[in-house]
Amino acid sequence: MIRPLFSLALACFACSVAQASPSDVIRRIRDPRGGLIVASHRGCHEAAPHHGWGTVPENSRAALMRCTELGIDIMETDVRRSRDGHLVIMHDDRVDRTTEGKGKVADLTLAGLKALHLRDDEGGASAALTDERILTLDELLALAKDRIVLNLDVKDSIYAEVVDAVCEAGAQDRVIVKTFAGIASPPLAGLAPYRRVPFMVIPTSADADGSDIPEIIARQMSGRVKPIAVELPYIPARALPGIAARAEALKVPLWVNTLWGGFVIGAGGDVDALRDPGGVWGAMAKRGVRLFQTDETEAFVRYRATLAKASVR
Repeated sequence: MIRPLFSLALACFACSVAQASPSDVIRRIRDPRGGLIVASHRGCHEAAPHHGWGTVPENSRAALMRCTELGIDIMETDVRRSRDGHLVIMHDDRVDRTTEGKGKVADLTLAGLKALHLRDDEGGASAALTDERILTLDELLALAKDRIVLNLDVKDSIYAEVVDAVCEAGAQDRVIVKTFAGIASPPLAGLAPYRRVPFMVIPTSADADGSDIPEIIARQMSGRVKPIAVELPYIPARALPGIAARAEALKVPLWVNTLWGGFVIGAGGDVDALRDPGGVWGAMAKRGVRLFQTDETEAFVRYRATLAKASVR
């Protein structure tokens, strides 16, 4: 049986599949009837065969611009700090995989980082070098303005600096910052610096079966300021119904990663979704998931469009 909230979400897909403004995406996330939200993992770096597009470097200007062309709601990206204190966009703690350089980001100056070229797609020694360069957070915030929401995965202990940069850029209404919380963590979204921006919590379960995640969610939702969403860690598929029921009761949307084999173990991931999108993305949506992070963004948008068409027949 299709969940009532999923049915309501289908009703509004027709108005949500086109590229929306960042403020509209944030509004839809907060609205239980706001439809499915898609987040691109490190930007839209994967090929988009139905558009005739090849790959571009992850976490790059090209990856962001590709997302806007595909109609993606959120670009997930990663922030680190250079040796001279600049906030830069890089997933790994080293530049080896994604550029022709070597060494830790924290050991290189901004000038040294800017001298490097980003490798195509997810990088690696065999990936071609491109004309794309490492971005600063300020550059990415400016590029994303009026285009897309950024989901910031802060890789170093620099949350205060990242949030300050977001506020300096006037980007508080188009950024989601995320971090981790356990069963004993206080409600983080009400603490400085988290209360200054939309905030997402990733529960760190002490139980292998994720049985404490509903209580972690409840604790994080108990403060005056509440997280905008909850991103699930790796959990067994059998844990999802209980987690989804608690999240629905507390009116907080769930974010699930379908990267690789998928974070909901046994429910499928991107590889499976390419063959059967309804059996992976659709099945989890029916169980209460509304936000999906994927590397297969073109396929997700195409699947979401089929739901939009079905809902208006």
